[in-house]
Amino acid sequence: MDQPGLYIHVPFCRSKCPYCDFYSLANTSLMRDWLDAVISEMGIYKGCFKTFNTLYLGGGTPSFLPGPHLEALVTQVRGHFAFAPDAEMSIETNPRDLTAEEAALLKTLGFNRINVGVQSFHDDELCFLGRQHNAKDAIAAVSRLRDAGFDNVGLDLIYGLPGQDMERWLDTLEKGLSFEPEHLSCYQLTIEKGTVFGRRKEEGDLDPIGEDVEREFFLTTSEFLTGRGYCHYEISNFARDTKHTCLHNEKYWRRTPYLGLGPAAHSFQEGRRWWNVRSVRGYCEALRNDRAPVEGEETLSPAQAHLESVALGLRTRRGFDSSEIVNQMERKKLDELESRGFLHRDGNRVVPTREGFLVAEQIPLYLCEEGRL
Repeated sequence: MDQPGLYIHVPFCRSKCPYCDFYSLANTSLMRDWLDAVISEMGIYKGCFKTFNTLYLGGGTPSFLPGPHLEALVTQVRGHFAFAPDAEMSIETNPRDLTAEEAALLKTLGFNRINVGVQSFHDDELCFLGRQHNAKDAIAAVSRLRDAGFDNVGLDLIYGLPGQDMERWLDTLEKGLSFEPEHLSCYQLTIEKGTVFGRRKEEGDLDPIGEDVEREFFLTTSEFLTGRGYCHYEISNFARDTKHTCLHNEKYWRRTPYLGLGPAAHSFQEGRRWWNVRSVRGYCEALRNDRAPVEGEETLSPAQAHLESVALGLRTRRGFDSSEIVNQMERKKLDELESRGFLHRDGNRVVPTREGFLVAEQIPLYLCEEGRL
């Protein structure tokens, strides 16, 4: 697991979804400049990382790239960096992009793990979320991936929409399971500042669901999918079995080295984390002038690294090593959290329960600093 991962941020979409706060543009005018800049950035880090065993194209919408751009990108990646023979090669896709020809191209380029941004199998919910596809498009997209020979397909779904009831959400899950996906990511709709939904919330035009409803959706989702044989291995992620967890994302949760290329991408190596400028134009300009497009960096203190290790571990069913908890007060709090049903012991690992996942963000501060839970 100590082999590094490579992430490439593709910041282009057909349109900007009203809930999305990831950096992306609904404009293709700088796409060619971005591609040239990413290739230049590859040159900066050539030889700086060991052999990669994951590649993850995220965004934005990587499948929105024209075929020649995607081919050129993958060719340059392989020319600049070494990959393990069995490397996990992932790409995020939009159902509208997944024609039979696109699916065949992804297979030819060596991708072996496809994430499909389905979000819902109900057209009215897709319309509310500002998606450009409908339920039929999603069904056809997954079918084309199977026809192309992909045996590692993941579906991204969103729950907790205002007014959504449990029956409709379970119907979406049931439809998703009919494709026997190897992976499911089930995200609660969050309303972020700076997004269209965020502005609507500030104006009183959009009311998020309450905490009790959030809890019900989360617990029901976990119980439903684990009951159907899926492993709930991270707060929002489920895999058919352990070999189908997302190896790339596990690097983030385990503080394994990773390199991020593209605007707004983050990297981590030897305790140092750095991130690129959140602007395609600024990113391209820096690389045209032979400058690394880095906007900032940090090196965590031992205390900060300890807190982060615990926090990231609590996002996953792997948890963290009990040796991370060293002082008597922390151990006392750990015992208390176990008695309250938030954590349990698995050998020398401290692992969150389903209820523990619900409060995973609060537990580290409660353990390591003054706080209440």
